[in-house]
Amino acid sequence: MQERHVDVAVIGAGSAGLGAYRSALEWTPNVVMIEGGPYGTTCARVGCMPSKLLIAAAEAAHASEQASEFGVNTGSVAVDGVAVMDRVRRERDRFVGFVVESVDNIPAEHKLVGNAVFINDNTLMVGDHTRVSAKRIVIATGSSPAWPRHLEAAEDRLIVNDDVFDWQDLPESVAVFGPGVIGLELGQALHRLGVRVHMFGIQSIVGPLTDPAIRSYAEKTFSEEFFLDADANVTSIERSDKGVSIGYLDDEGNEQTISVDYLVAATGRRPNVFGLSLENTSLLLDERGVPVVNERTMQIGDTHVFLAGDATNTKPLLHEASDEGRIAGRNAGRYPNVEEGFRRSPLGVVFSDPQIAMVGSTYKELEHRNIVVGSVSFEDQGRSRVMLKNKGLLHVYAEATTGRFLGAEMIGPSAEHIGHLLAWAHQQGLTINDMLSMPFYHPVVEEGLRTALRNACAQLADCGLRAA
Repeated sequence: MQERHVDVAVIGAGSAGLGAYRSALEWTPNVVMIEGGPYGTTCARVGCMPSKLLIAAAEAAHASEQASEFGVNTGSVAVDGVAVMDRVRRERDRFVGFVVESVDNIPAEHKLVGNAVFINDNTLMVGDHTRVSAKRIVIATGSSPAWPRHLEAAEDRLIVNDDVFDWQDLPESVAVFGPGVIGLELGQALHRLGVRVHMFGIQSIVGPLTDPAIRSYAEKTFSEEFFLDADANVTSIERSDKGVSIGYLDDEGNEQTISVDYLVAATGRRPNVFGLSLENTSLLLDERGVPVVNERTMQIGDTHVFLAGDATNTKPLLHEASDEGRIAGRNAGRYPNVEEGFRRSPLGVVFSDPQIAMVGSTYKELEHRNIVVGSVSFEDQGRSRVMLKNKGLLHVYAEATTGRFLGAEMIGPSAEHIGHLLAWAHQQGLTINDMLSMPFYHPVVEEGLRTALRNACAQLADCGLRAA
């Protein structure tokens, strides 16, 4: 049995863990990073990068099929599922390789391989080989897919989004449960690659949207392209000889049955904190068993333990995980001198088509405040129509008394880029008037944003650039 005594122990070598390790090193050289699984972040292995590879293939197929609407005839489009998945895996492995290479450059004495569990507030057992006494600890263990137990009736044909990227070929059909961020991206991409897709949701949830008008528009838009029941009444799930048989009630209350090759559970993720033996500590846990953390300092209570990344179960985004890791690592390194870290304005993007963007405060967070809502449809927006991307709706939210920009929800073309512009404006604390004073080129999709801002401006008591 080995014994290690360190100033800071970081559990997890993902985006948050690597950020925490590097930040802690700025305050003490006596840091160890513990990893129980393969190196490589969730984003690189099973998240943002492989999903975008699948989406890129789907966009190529969709563009070819849509070319005739521009007067360009490309002939019939044939999707080679084996080639598609081969590129997804090759490029995925390349991205993972970059992460593994960065970990390889970390000195061997700073790394421990094995699953860590708490013996007490300051002691970790790593595998069956090393006992680590740590003055401070950062938990950055990430998250794993989660699904309701009734989906397990699909038996071996129940898979999670992580499994999709190891496919050797595309299946003929899938049922996707959960039209959230992951479900929308994967489901639409598979549909455009020729897979028959049925998508089922609950409570009319579509992506991360909270604005009823935007959510309704999104549901209508996606359901026009592939089967989407965002408030489904699924009556049965059974493993069948050919795959999975699923029964559900249609819009008229009639029983329908479909047979698919796989049931893909895209029903959320759970923080990887439940195997850490947190019951052996004095840490304050919420009703789910997740440590209660200060999102500004990443400190758990007033203890020497910090939590960062997807393990917080709040914002499963790479840039958020990296920021939280840096804050947690810095505070662990300089403990007990804990300070609030810099947090950027909230920004989220769904790479569906049309894309979805969320910026600043959501409608749900603002609906009981005194706000004005600026709106624009992209259906008649010039550049959007030119590109045949004229589907979408944008709402911007502003404080009624000051005109300060508070947030936005959007489905539409170039949402990833408009979202960034809006996030920068939000972080700078700009007003609607300030934003309208910025340059807008012609013809660009961003002119739609200007229309929404003008619409908000017209509702404000004092907005000097109404005619801008």
